[in-house]
Formats: sequence, C-alpha cells, structure tokens
Amino acid sequence: MNFPLFPDQPTALCQNRMQVYSVTQETPDVRTLSLINHDVYSYRPGQFALVNIGQSGDVQRAYTLSSTPGNSRFIQLTVRRIGGGVGSPWLTQQVKAGDYLWLSDALGEFTCDTPQPLLLLAAGCGVTPVMSITRDILAHHPAQSVQVFYSVRSPQDIIFAEEWQQLAAAYPQLNLILLVEQDAKPGQIAGRLSQDLLQSQVPDIRERRVMICGPAPYMQLAGEWVKQLGATAENIVKEQFQAQQTEVSADQQLTLTHLTPLQNYRVPVGTTLLAAMEQHSLPVTAACRAGVCGSCKTRILSGDYQTTSRMTLTDEEVAQGYVLACSCQLQGDVTLA
Repeated sequence: MNFPLFPDQPTALCQNRMQVYSVTQETPDVRTLSLINHDVYSYRPGQFALVNIGQSGDVQRAYTLSSTPGNSRFIQLTVRRIGGGVGSPWLTQQVKAGDYLWLSDALGEFTCDTPQPLLLLAAGCGVTPVMSITRDILAHHPAQSVQVFYSVRSPQDIIFAEEWQQLAAAYPQLNLILLVEQDAKPGQIAGRLSQDLLQSQVPDIRERRVMICGPAPYMQLAGEWVKQLGATAENIVKEQFQAQQTEVSADQQLTLTHLTPLQNYRVPVGTTLLAAMEQHSLPVTAACRAGVCGSCKTRILSGDYQTTSRMTLTDEEVAQGYVLACSCQLQGDVTLA
C-alpha cells in the first residue's frame, strides 16, 4: 500500500512546506504565524506569498511576509481575521503550532531598492510590508531616513506595537507617527492622516520615495495628497491587494464564448472575466484576486475589454491576448481560447 508523503499536498502554485512554530496574538483580530522552513526560501522585504487554505489546496490566498530576511528568526505571516473570509478565519482560528502550511514562492513588487529617503504610509494590516521594509532599512542603511505614518482605529489595533516603540527609540533615522482615531494615548496623534498633516510633517516630500499600503480608499486618498504636495508618480508605490471596482450593468448583457468546448454564456457588461468564469464554472485558478499573483492568467482571442493590471505578464503574453482574469473588465462580446 502506498501512503502519501504528507497528509497535505503541494499544489502547482504552493510548493514550499513550512511548519508553524508559534502563533502570536498581535491585536484582538490579528495573529502572526511564525513558520519554520527546512529549505532555502528567498524573499525580499515587502513581498507576499500565496498560502494553500485548508489541506485540499483548492483555494489560495495572498498574505504579506511580515518578517524580514536576514533579520527575523522565522518566516512570518501576519493575518487579520475577516468575517466571512475564506482564508483568514482558518489561519487565525484553526491553524496552531505544529501544523503545516504550503506557501508559494515570494511574489510582489512592493519592495525598496533605492537610497532615497522613505515616506511609508500604512493603515490597519497594511503595516505588515511596511514593518518588513523598515526593519531592513534600519539594519542595513543607517544613513537613509525613514518616516512612517501608521493609522489605526484605537491603540489596541496597533500591530507590532512594542516593536515599533523599540525601533523608534533605537534608531534616530526613524520618525514614527501613530495616528489613532479613538482614545489616542500620549505620544499618538488623535485623528486620521490628512494632506495638511503630511505637508507640515514632511517638508521634503518631493525627495522621498513614497510607499502606501492599506485599504483601497486610504491608498487612493493618500496617493492624491502626496501628488498634490509634489511627489512624482515614479516615486509613489502602492501595494494592491484589492481588485479595482468597476460598475456592472445588470441591464446590459454580453456574450462570453468559450471555444473548448464551444459554449456561449450571457454575463453583465462590466463584470470581471474572473467573476464570469466562476459564475459559469469555467476552469480558472484565482488566488490573490487583485492582479498581483498571476494565477488567473487567461487568454482572450478577441473582444472588448479593459484591464487594470498586467503584473507578472510579459509583453509577449500581452500581445498574445493574455490577461489577468481578476483585473479584466468585460465591455462587449469576448471569445476565450
């Protein structure tokens, strides 16, 4: 009788098996999983990985690698529990020390390779790549200025609270500003990020590399403010974990044609290709659902559509009609390969 090597198995996307060493409660709804990897796992500060959810490997979700290579003892995932979510409830409520997880290779371009002074803007769980990057800069680039604005709802929601205070005390090059909406404590600023606050606190914003991570509305506003204050487009980087929303017309329908086997489907104008494929049970793999991991790459032979992300796609693939289904909005009739 043949037995599988592991009770859980790798998938095409997630080939790296790691064991949970410990689970740390960061805030009431955020946990950090510290993982032991028995092989070399290369990643850069700010990158993320796909994680197999459950033992079947049928579903993957993307999470930031909140640890810092060369600095952290473990590879770490810091996850906020989201009600009704697929991955976060399992990772924060069921996974325990001793369990195994399967991770993809490191992905993402929210990384820093510039000697410019940095302005890092984070809200909520968007602080995870910002912390990874901050640790790396402080450890290896003592002359590089790092200014961090971290926004939370209450003091209890500050992720890595103790470590932030330790870093701010140990490294003069770090200027940490904590923005707290409710019950701010001494040393914290009551309220939210604003353009006026950025203008008063960051007079050299034109010279800084600006990196923004948080909920989509926060990133949009912050991006607009720093542009208005003089930051150039090439100096602004956003971490995108939510697909951009587009208007879907329930009254207007288009025809989606799938050639193998030949089938025609009616879907609303404006829907994403991913939503249309999942609605009609067409084969597609979707992990991050934000246009960053590339798992939902699909070829369109002809049609009317718009795309909001082409990350991981080569110029040759784009010329051949490949799109990321999660970031492809259908505007008219479309034919898939």
